[in-house]
Amino acid sequence: MGDKYNVEASEILANQAQRLPITEAAPIYEQLLSAFPTAAKYWKQYVEAYMIANNDAAAKQVFGSCLLDNRQIALWRCYIRLIRKLNDKKGAEGQEETNNAFEFMLNYVGPDIASGPVWIEYITFLKSLPATDPQEESQRTASIRKVYQKAIVTPTHQVEQIWKDYGNFENSVSRALAKGLVSEYQPKHNSAKAVYRERKKLVDAIDWNMLAVPPTGSDKEEQQCMAWKRFLAFEKGNPQRIDSEASKSRIILSYEQCLMYLCYYPDVWYDYATWHADNGSMDLAVKVYQKALKVLPDSELLKYAYAEMEESRGEILPAKKIYESLLGDGVNASALAHIQFIRFLRRTEGIEAARKYFVDAHKHPNCTYHVFVAYAMMAFCQDKDPKLAHNVFESGMKRFMHEPEYILEYADFLCRLNDDKNVRALFERALSSLPPEKSVEVWKRYTQFEQTYGNLASILKVEQRRKEALSKTREDGASAFEGTLHDVVSRYSFMGLSPCSSKDLDYLARQDCLVKNINKKVEKSVLPNGVNDAKTSATPAKDAALLPKTTESPATSISLLPAPAAPLVGGTGATKSLNEILGAFSPALAGFVRNLPSVDGPAPDVDIVLPILLQSSLPPVQTGKLAPGPIIMNDPSGANKSRPNPGGVPVKLTKQMHSGVKRKDMDRQQNDETPVQSQPVPRDVFNIRQIKKARGVTSSQTGSASGSSGSSFSGESSQAVSSN
Repeated sequence: MGDKYNVEASEILANQAQRLPITEAAPIYEQLLSAFPTAAKYWKQYVEAYMIANNDAAAKQVFGSCLLDNRQIALWRCYIRLIRKLNDKKGAEGQEETNNAFEFMLNYVGPDIASGPVWIEYITFLKSLPATDPQEESQRTASIRKVYQKAIVTPTHQVEQIWKDYGNFENSVSRALAKGLVSEYQPKHNSAKAVYRERKKLVDAIDWNMLAVPPTGSDKEEQQCMAWKRFLAFEKGNPQRIDSEASKSRIILSYEQCLMYLCYYPDVWYDYATWHADNGSMDLAVKVYQKALKVLPDSELLKYAYAEMEESRGEILPAKKIYESLLGDGVNASALAHIQFIRFLRRTEGIEAARKYFVDAHKHPNCTYHVFVAYAMMAFCQDKDPKLAHNVFESGMKRFMHEPEYILEYADFLCRLNDDKNVRALFERALSSLPPEKSVEVWKRYTQFEQTYGNLASILKVEQRRKEALSKTREDGASAFEGTLHDVVSRYSFMGLSPCSSKDLDYLARQDCLVKNINKKVEKSVLPNGVNDAKTSATPAKDAALLPKTTESPATSISLLPAPAAPLVGGTGATKSLNEILGAFSPALAGFVRNLPSVDGPAPDVDIVLPILLQSSLPPVQTGKLAPGPIIMNDPSGANKSRPNPGGVPVKLTKQMHSGVKRKDMDRQQNDETPVQSQPVPRDVFNIRQIKKARGVTSSQTGSASGSSGSSFSGESSQAVSSN
């Protein structure tokens, strides 16, 4: 198999092996079981192949390798078949061995929900034993009763059938005694039935044919993992309220079965070991960890958890061996392994042992700055030795001057000592050697330090130096030198308290985004031919090319507008010039287009466009020479008073427009009641056409579509009509 954990290929191999004689199939089974050592179905096929070939010794040897780690009923029933086959002809000695095998089996898998047939088979076996005298008969009856009474309180698929068989058995022995025993066990049996119903729902969600593979994150794996965890939680809750030992037996079986399918999940191993430890079985918890590390030898998490448990119960030498396994030869050990071993030595062997190991570890080429920081802080916080901590930090500066994180940790340590003089010296020394792109966080911390320890002059000085130093790393270049309110917000904020509202902060963020994007490509134009939009947008009204070309036909004017998805930046010689394109626009629209940001593709960034729209200063719209008329208002006293009406819009018409009067009626009232020059400028195409029809104005009289549209918005249509 190319992939060790290829489930599909494994199934194909297993099917092939079933059709081969055992001599040829054995290597295939060994290959499969090396990849899937907890696959009970492959073990069962393997051992049955030996049993079919009557090689019972080999079959027994296979069982010795797999039985305790694969607690599946089908495999264990196969084991009982082999035991009975080997002992049926041995008389009383064989019967004793078979009886012991049944007891052994039920001790391991008896609580399983599928163990009903095993209980029935065992009871049948006990009934078949010969009894030569009343004493033996009494002993056999007692043994059968004992097994029945265990079976009827075990929630299995056959729990109802076993209960009926038990009633018949007791009645066959003694009707008088049967009534009392059945009444005694009836509540326990009812409890078992109720638990069985809940248990069955959880068990049915589990795929018992799944092979154990390292987790890949698939939906099926996640579902199976959760199904098993729900089942474990159910069993740990002891829903049947049985005695402690019986409950532990069920929980252990559930964990062992779960690990047949989830053996590559470290959290299941940890949960199992922790459960043992919490219940006082520390030796069993150790065995769980040892077994887990055979399956997951590279799991650092399990090793730390194992070492922690050993240390917590006073087993220092075993814990130290686990840490040493993490370190390996020391040369290739991770920084975390060094750090945790130093801490372990400090806890268990004292300060000198930890110091000695640090002296050896820091000489390794792969020893990172984390080890220096960890040891220095341990000396400072636990050993109360600030001088040693300072020496460790200073020693690390020779190797880690280029690490901003190390500089910041060192600065924090000096701040704890209130050594502001050395903090400033550290920042200056580090910033003189760090490249600008790696110094951002150091400058930020330097600024924060001055805000806490310095005065206003030192704060402003460091902020200015920070802007100058980081200007080379910013795309907007010179904008880094400009002061913004962000600086004030930074200086006067404290622990989540801000000198402005969240709305103001959002506004400042939008402004900052706007400035950055405007300056980012200030040399580029929004439209082709590289026209500088910063220059042209300053005087849009004075550019003669921006005026509407009224001599063009409507179709020609509309065709100048680019398609929505077509990019405007960049083009060929066939692309129209800026003046030709903007010539079709009204002055206001042309000014708006010139304020749009430069883009390299067909879709502009909405987050950039929206702040620009909010901040754009478009040329004012010309309102034309509409004749103002007085508005007659009804005074509350009853006298009519006039009020100037600059727009020339009658109050009656205004009320109709707001009250939803039908469009045709409104147009009719406009023509009958209102002079031409005092009519309001229509805002939709339908009204424009209706007015043109009423006044006999053609499209040739009003110019191109774009020109007409532009004059309509500026109030020029009324002038053209009145002049005609």
